[in-house]
Amino acid sequence: MTKTLTTLLLVAGVLTGCTLAPHYDRPAPPVAGSYPVAPEGYATAEVKSGETRRAVDIGWREFFRDPRLQVLIANSLENNRDLRTAALRIEEARALYQVQRADLLPTVNVNGSYTRARTSAAQAASVLGQPGVSEVYQVGLGISSYELDFFGRVRSLSNAALSQYFATEEAHRSAYISLVSEVAKAYLAERSYAEQYDLARDTLKARESTYGLAKQRFDAGATSALDLRDNESLVAQARVAAAQLARQRAQAQNALEVLVGKPIGTIENLPEPVRLSDERIISDIPEGLPSDLLEQRPDIRQAEQLLLSANANIGAARAAFFPRITLTASAGTISPTFSGLFDAGTRAWSFAPQLVLPIFDYGRNLSNLDLANVRKNIQIANYEKTIQTAFAEVADALVARGTLEDQVTGQEEVRNAEAARYELARLRFRSGVASYLDELDAQRQLFTAEQALIQARQLRLNNSIDLYRALGGGLQETGPVAQQGTPAQQGTVTQ
Repeated sequence: MTKTLTTLLLVAGVLTGCTLAPHYDRPAPPVAGSYPVAPEGYATAEVKSGETRRAVDIGWREFFRDPRLQVLIANSLENNRDLRTAALRIEEARALYQVQRADLLPTVNVNGSYTRARTSAAQAASVLGQPGVSEVYQVGLGISSYELDFFGRVRSLSNAALSQYFATEEAHRSAYISLVSEVAKAYLAERSYAEQYDLARDTLKARESTYGLAKQRFDAGATSALDLRDNESLVAQARVAAAQLARQRAQAQNALEVLVGKPIGTIENLPEPVRLSDERIISDIPEGLPSDLLEQRPDIRQAEQLLLSANANIGAARAAFFPRITLTASAGTISPTFSGLFDAGTRAWSFAPQLVLPIFDYGRNLSNLDLANVRKNIQIANYEKTIQTAFAEVADALVARGTLEDQVTGQEEVRNAEAARYELARLRFRSGVASYLDELDAQRQLFTAEQALIQARQLRLNNSIDLYRALGGGLQETGPVAQQGTPAQQGTVTQ
């Protein structure tokens, strides 16, 4: 019996390497072979400084050189609850896979039992025996309902669980990359509001001082009430802007603390912040080809693993149409006394294979197969949509790269022109050549231009972060290539 059982298990082990799952062919990427060209006059796709490393090879500490931002990102990777949940999902998926994989091999149990029973006179008469009390001791090894996976049903379910596990790992990597970029963008938003708030507060102080002088001139009869009211309006506008920016800065810091996972004030040895104009972020990462995204983006790899899982489930649904063979067996000893449990002649065994062949199930198996095919088609659509989304994110970042460079440059020129205009208007008013309204209008336009410049710098930095994330960067702390040379030699940086 032992040899027979061993032979059956060996044959089953060989056959379980086969499944009825359809052959997997990776769907063709539903995107163009190259990224869209930049708008006319903007060379957004050209790498100007010779940076040749891919985004995935540039660690986030190399990409983000602000010491304060590096500390915030490191703390978020340690404390962020969403990332912690994603890591626990991996452990959950690993455990589920191991549970499913355990069905590939028989479960062997040690069984021991003791039975004490009294036989009545009626029972004894029916079997030509004597009434009395009997005892039975039994011990042995047993296999219970082990499925001989001749058609790969269990193997297909195991493969599906394995792909789900891999998909969860990729989801964790995607969450890691997203967290790094979101912390950086939230930090830049907080810095942008802080700089705009400082500007509004300084402007408010200057306008209040100017209003005091205008009030004195009005009281002395040197200016009209219209000039005084214009000054009052400018002071009120600056006060409104300062209050609004103070609120936005506080809300941005709250959002940043949620991402970091702890109050920023409790972080020890946190470096001082730097201005947006002093930020150094690599802005000319080579984008490569759209096909490269299939390997660089963990969300695309996650979608493909889910597709593989759905493909494996089709194999399990197909196998349900074929006979299911299960095996229950045991071997051991039985004795009426405990002391004679292992004596000669007490050996006992049982071998009970069972075959179940589906004949009529009211279309259940056929519907399950249809369901598996539909779910695979859904995963194909999700996979293709993920590729399209990744392609669009890279394309958008590339298109915006050069235009934002020109936008910042143009906004700097606007700010400089408005600053010069304000000085001229102020001098002309002091000389009596122009009215005070010209100076007030120039002051208003200068404040607007300075705010717009801060916002444009933030947009340009955010664009570099978006491109870095869209190309799969941010998963490593430090890239495989050691930093050599100056930042200018390593790549153009966004300031």
